[in-house]
Amino acid sequence: MTGTNTILSDALRQEVEDLARQQNRQPADILAEAVRRYAGVQRLERFAARAGKHARKLGIKQKDVPRLIDEARRENEIRGH
Repeated sequence: MTGTNTILSDALRQEVEDLARQQNRQPADILAEAVRRYAGVQRLERFAARAGKHARKLGIKQKDVPRLIDEARRENEIRGH
């Protein structure tokens, strides 16, 4: 794995190479997928934090969520969405 030797420990590099071999893929593809997934999780966590902060400002509690979802679904049905 050219270029990753300085980034990954020997054990992690070996794990990536083993996964790549098992899946008949390139190690770089395994790493790229891992980074994309990690970045996606980070975006989701940031979104959830912002949404939670906004919900608290609006006074929305966890127990309110199912009712709010039902209301939104009913409004969408009425509008034909």
